[in-house]
Order: sequence, then C-alpha cells, then structure tokens
Amino acid sequence: MLALEGVRKTYRGSEVLHGIDLRFDPGTTVVIGSSGSGKSTLLRLLAGLELADAGRVVAGAGVLGPENLIAHRRRLGYVIQEGGLFPHLTARQNAMLMARYLGRNVGWTRRRLETLAGMTHLSAALLDRYPAELSGGERQRVALVRALMLEPEILLLDEPLGALDPLVRFELMPELAAVFETLGNIVVFVTHDLGEAAYFADRLVLMHDGAVAQSGAFEDLLERPASDFVSRFVRAQRPRREDRPAPAA
Repeated sequence: MLALEGVRKTYRGSEVLHGIDLRFDPGTTVVIGSSGSGKSTLLRLLAGLELADAGRVVAGAGVLGPENLIAHRRRLGYVIQEGGLFPHLTARQNAMLMARYLGRNVGWTRRRLETLAGMTHLSAALLDRYPAELSGGERQRVALVRALMLEPEILLLDEPLGALDPLVRFELMPELAAVFETLGNIVVFVTHDLGEAAYFADRLVLMHDGAVAQSGAFEDLLERPASDFVSRFVRAQRPRREDRPAPAA
C-alpha cells in the first residue's frame, strides 16, 4: 500500500501541497500538471526524500518517518529526468551499483541484469559503455534497469522522458509500457505532457496549485472535466486550428 493522507508541505513559508489525499494501487498512476503544481514534491514525499509537514505518508503497513526511511527506500525504484547515471561508471556498473552495495549474490545480480537488459533491449556492448557514450534513450533504459534491479514493490518516475527528443521518446514509450505491464507493481509516473499521460495511465491525477484538480481515467478529464481549469488544461495540450483567433477586420 502507498497513500498520502491529508498531506501538506511548505517551503519558505509558502504551502505547495494543500491537504493531498491519494491512494496508489498496483498499476500505473500518472501525475500531471504544469510547472509549480506540486507534482514533483508529491513524488519526493512518496520516495521519502521529503517529509510531510502535516498529514502522513503510508507505505506498506506503517507511516513513513525517520525511523523507517532507509527500509522504505530499499522497497522502491526511482528514475529521474535524464537518468542520473554516474558518469565515471559504465552502464553495467551503474545498473549493478545498489545490488553490490547491499551485498547481493554476484550470480543473482548478473542473472537479474541479463533479464532486465533483455526486457529493455540493452545489449552487452551497450552495457560496457559509459553514459557519455550512450544516447538519451539508452541512458533512460539503463536508469530503469538500475531502478528495477532490486525487484522494487514501488517504481517512481519523475519526467523520465522529458529530456528526450520526440522520436526517441516515441520509440521508448512502448518499451516502458511493456515493462510496467510485466511488473504489475505500483508505478507513479510524473509528467507535464498530456499525451504521455494518456498513453501510460491506468489512472490520471491532474494537479493544480498544490491540490488535486481531478483524478480518474483520461476519458473523464476529456469528456467530464471537473472544473474550468481541467477543460483549459486539456485544450491547452490539444490545440486545434479552429481555436486560432479570427484575422482582424
């Protein structure tokens, strides 16, 4: 189980999350919103990188706090924009880093890497390259393998495709979707792109000004918007020629 219950978060006297109530079940929940809406802060709270000022984050059978942060982080995989790979390590070393740090069996680690590399279409030759020698899409695949290495119960992704060019993003999306489907775990995916959200989401959560504007299927936002903001957000990401202003007389 993973949930936010009445969660509030303040930075420098300004509240950026206003009493968030969300439960995350197995499947892919996509959190979407414009810059400053609170979506990345929400993800950091779920990851235990930040602690709530009010309310609580429930992870597994307990409330997340200083006493169980390390155990919680070992239950999850976390992928950030552009991958966050260590430049002085090869892709293989990056992927195996936490397994080695935690003393996992070497044979198990190698077999796990082989399985994940096959799942994400990473060849042995690519795994022996350094991040600077990989394309953006390849670096994201390596970051995903690293996040999945310890068989996490929860996978958190903070705009993992945001820095990629459109063609690379288009080619990587089906592979990511297949991985999520294979996992069957809790996946929370943050993006600002509505098309990306519609592609991945079992459930979509639209954030606005630190609150949940609407939660549900993509079709709900499209056909049954909960507010004028939701309608405007959808239209802004789906511009049509007929929305262009008429020429001046």
